[in-house]
Amino acid sequence: MADAVAVVYTAAGAATLAAALLPRVLGRAPVSMPMVFLAVGALAFTVIEPLPAPDPRQHSAVALHLTELCVIVSLMGAGLALNRPVGWRRWSITWRLLGITMTLTIAAVGFLGWAVLGLGLASALLLAASLAPTDPVLATEVQVAEPAAHPDDEEDEVRFALTSEAGLNDGLAFPFVYAAIAVSGAAPSVWHWLGVDVVWRLAAGLLVGLGAGWALRKLFFDAPSERVRLAEHAEGFVVLAATFLAYGLAEVVEGYGFVAVFVCACTLRAGERAHGYHRVLHQYVEQVERMLTVLVIFLLGGAAATGLLAGTTWREVLFAVLVLAVVRPAASLVGLVGGPTGPRERTVISLFGVRGVGSVFYVAYAFQAGQFPDTLWRIVTLVVIGSIVLHGITATPVMRLLDRERERHGALTGY
Repeated sequence: MADAVAVVYTAAGAATLAAALLPRVLGRAPVSMPMVFLAVGALAFTVIEPLPAPDPRQHSAVALHLTELCVIVSLMGAGLALNRPVGWRRWSITWRLLGITMTLTIAAVGFLGWAVLGLGLASALLLAASLAPTDPVLATEVQVAEPAAHPDDEEDEVRFALTSEAGLNDGLAFPFVYAAIAVSGAAPSVWHWLGVDVVWRLAAGLLVGLGAGWALRKLFFDAPSERVRLAEHAEGFVVLAATFLAYGLAEVVEGYGFVAVFVCACTLRAGERAHGYHRVLHQYVEQVERMLTVLVIFLLGGAAATGLLAGTTWREVLFAVLVLAVVRPAASLVGLVGGPTGPRERTVISLFGVRGVGSVFYVAYAFQAGQFPDTLWRIVTLVVIGSIVLHGITATPVMRLLDRERERHGALTGY
């Protein structure tokens, strides 16, 4: 027991140090931090004997709450990073990705789950709901890096689109998870699903996020007493208070906490846009997110190496390839037709529909509430690992090429 504890402490220390060093050491190499920790986790749980297998099927409650925490922290970071005010036209590319691309993705993935994998309706629907949203946790290489220093600065369309999409579609996938849970039961109610799981939970999440963000913004920037005006004291850790309050309050009233956290972050960001406190908050939540990401991906690598992928079939591999290389790109290109982006930007956005921690959370959540085959764990893990490798290799060079083209175009046009 003592040896196992010592190994855990040593591994935790090494992983935390690596989380700080790797983003700087890797630089512009076509290797992402999640790729490294996925491999390290697989190696560690294969070689180090005292470590127990981190199988999410056996530790479903741990998998559920760990991935839940990772996602909500990441959603807060995504919302704080965005500098563009929310609006119908300003966010038109986001609405396209949510309304068209995500809908097409759910339909296509559900169909593939039935046609290629032979799943029943409930399982195919859960698979579609879990794999439809892009992930705010693992997509940092293609998202907005931090709040802009000047309030008039706007993000490039690619990074803005991928960040805002990831911030909202995690919550919007939840109604379909509830639909899968309902279908897996004896008597699903369409009216209950529409009235409660769609209308009420979305509205509650939105209103809680707006209310919490407005109240905290007033406290941070406009409190009558300077002693409690936290923006004047650069207390970064209170970003966790904002995250947990928004999420907890939304869950208490049975709303979607994911929606509440992202909306809260955007509402906070809307106040005093030029204030440096936004960067303080974002830097703190980014550090917490990085540590949680390291832990989740490390455990995912260990789970994959110790039996979670055992029994993988060629049909499942084909399904994963189709989801990552065909469904997301095709659905995105359709959704972005006629939008504000050019063909180069549309192509890049379509390529980077990163799947990750959110997908694992949805499966863990559904397994707590409904009856589904264990094979779904293997399929989702396969897609997530494929996404980590594929997007980890391509993200840095593709984004660097896109930035170079943008700079060259700016030099030619004088802008």
